[in-house]
Amino acid sequence: MKPLLPPPGTPVLHIEAGVATLTLNRPAQRNRLDNEDLQVLLAHLDTVDKDRAVRVLVLTANTTGQPRPVFCAGYDIGGFVEDAQGASAFEQVPELLARLRPVTVCALNGSVYGGATDLVLACDLRVGLQGIEWRMPATALGLHFYPSGLRRYVSRFGVLATQRAFLTGRPFDTARLQALGLFEALCPPGDWDATVQALVQDVLALAPLAVQDTKRSIHEIACGDYDVQRLRERQRSSSASADFAEGRAAFAERRSPRFRGG
Repeated sequence: MKPLLPPPGTPVLHIEAGVATLTLNRPAQRNRLDNEDLQVLLAHLDTVDKDRAVRVLVLTANTTGQPRPVFCAGYDIGGFVEDAQGASAFEQVPELLARLRPVTVCALNGSVYGGATDLVLACDLRVGLQGIEWRMPATALGLHFYPSGLRRYVSRFGVLATQRAFLTGRPFDTARLQALGLFEALCPPGDWDATVQALVQDVLALAPLAVQDTKRSIHEIACGDYDVQRLRERQRSSSASADFAEGRAAFAERRSPRFRGG
């Protein structure tokens, strides 16, 4: 069920049937994030992480009334002057998002700019709207991007596309984004809801603990901060789980498994 949005303001969290939907909610400002928004996002992400019933987080935006949909125009650069602490909080949001326990899906329903591109990259999976634009203008503003964001860019985009993004400031159109393999799908507006929901349901159909542990292991490997013994222990734990027994039984009986997260 699609949540009803309150009046425009700080990001909105809606949780239902194991799915948390986190919506950027300043459409008139192209969903630009100010310092208050960052604090609300951190609080919402913490809530989601602690709610064991939540298995998928969908990050999206309210684009109502926009002539061309914009998911997020990035961080309000006035915050660098007003509150240096708030500016540094921006980096905390994608870092927390990347480490979140549930699987994260970015439903990128508009163009994305600046630091907000790192929010998209911090998610595990992405669905994009055809015709969107992606642009990183940091160096055009005289700014060196923060280290964890650059690492994520190189990891997800690759070195060459990261160089293009930061060293030219040129936008990426739908065709270039598609070529990078970042998105599960780039779809037209008429297919949007069905495409996002199909992806969410596919994730919900998987064994919960195996998914969460595998996500954690992938993140550690990507960051170069993993321990083989820890990964082996997760492997052994899943092999002895009730969910794996149910998965084997379902395969043998040619039916859909009924995982219970144990």
